[in-house]
Amino acid sequence: MNNIRDIERYIDGTMEPNDALLFEEKLRSDSLLKLNVLLQEKVLAIVRMYHRKKLKMELEDLHQRIFNDPGKVMFRERVMGIFRK
Repeated sequence: MNNIRDIERYIDGTMEPNDALLFEEKLRSDSLLKLNVLLQEKVLAIVRMYHRKKLKMELEDLHQRIFNDPGKVMFRERVMGIFRK
């Protein structure tokens, strides 16, 4: 568990500089730790991609609800007016 926390701190840059140097030295000598760092980086990339995709879908849904709802004509016109300026 401690390795996971260290890996996360190393990847996100919150590890203290001296600790990061020690961690990098461990990476050079511990192939399993190096593999775990690479895997964690892949997991984080997948999570970010999923989050962006989910956010994009939510925005598209919101767009469809706002711009296709006849009851939101005034709001839609105000928003469009902002982008015409």
